[in-house]
Amino acid sequence: MRKVKIGVFGLGRGYSHLDSILLNNGEIVAICDVNEQKIAKAKEKLGDIAAYRDFDSFIEHPGMEAVLLCNFFHEHTAYAIKALEHNIHVLSECTSNATMADGVALVRAAEKSKAFYMLDENYPHMKFNREMRKIYRGGTLGDLLFAEGEYNHPLDPADEKSINRWRPFDKHWRNYTPRSYYITHSLAPLIFITGAYPVRVSAMPVHYPKGGEDALFGPAVTDRAAIITCLNDDGSVYRVTGCAGFGAHGDSYRICCDKGQVENVRGSGGKIMLRYNKWNVPEGMEENNFYMPEWNDPQENLIEKSGHGGGDFIVVREFLNCIRENKKPEFDEYFATNMASVAILAHRSILAGGQPFDVPDFRREEDRVQYENDRETPFYGSDGSEPTIPCSSH
Repeated sequence: MRKVKIGVFGLGRGYSHLDSILLNNGEIVAICDVNEQKIAKAKEKLGDIAAYRDFDSFIEHPGMEAVLLCNFFHEHTAYAIKALEHNIHVLSECTSNATMADGVALVRAAEKSKAFYMLDENYPHMKFNREMRKIYRGGTLGDLLFAEGEYNHPLDPADEKSINRWRPFDKHWRNYTPRSYYITHSLAPLIFITGAYPVRVSAMPVHYPKGGEDALFGPAVTDRAAIITCLNDDGSVYRVTGCAGFGAHGDSYRICCDKGQVENVRGSGGKIMLRYNKWNVPEGMEENNFYMPEWNDPQENLIEKSGHGGGDFIVVREFLNCIRENKKPEFDEYFATNMASVAILAHRSILAGGQPFDVPDFRREEDRVQYENDRETPFYGSDGSEPTIPCSSH
């Protein structure tokens, strides 16, 4: 297995990826961050490595084949495009684009590049989601009718340490993130499991102006969740939450088909409930099956040690193997921009009282033209730009 020479941009979240890169025979050749303390911490782990304070110098580092982008949530696109223009493979953390115009620009750049783009989305690779994909694609459940994805991440308002970590300054992106925008952890597992892509979206807010119980996002975001409904390209329907702040912390997914359903059970530590209609029970199976799935992976010990239920290790492994094998990743620019479009248009639906919006297919130039100048945003930019739309339903 050959080493892949990779650089890491953004050493907050990026630092937590270092072990996964090294364990997957990646060679970290350069790092980049404006924070000297973060650079020093990374050097303690990596040794005397090339360190940059600006991306334009970093991306010119000799011999770098790939880059991991871990900068601010809403500002990945410009850096991804620069890397792709240098024919450097991109692994982009969390979301691909925060405006529709950025999504168009990213797809166009990826199509022109000799390198590829991949979204660094880890939740599909949790053990129970990989098991549900195996079950669904095995065919015993039949055709997909409905699926749910819930990512619930409240934060204790008394936890000042975490608040200062997640929201370190007034105009930080987390203070202005609409509940629908942080959608990949609720939606990506459903697409990964079923292969169905949203084509139409509508949404309603869970508005709760009293505050006090959830501090992950800032006080301007008075919604606790976006309840998002998607019509998919196969006629099925998804219901997802974006990043929710109601109830108890946890992630849950359910796949409902014409012959049965499968879900990870809340509060069970990752167990699977697989149920069939009694007239559709496959030979050798029970009507109700409740069990802990297995990894069935030769690198199980390494997976178990990594973050986000093993997803951090697996997504890096997938990325580096795609480079070695010269193959396009499953989580490519179309996968990523489809989810980003759902996130953005779901918030517009909320602002319009639930009005549905068609989700563009950025494989099609006519859809790109429709959105190539659409730069509406709820965020402050690092360049001093201000929001153009509100971040909350109220």
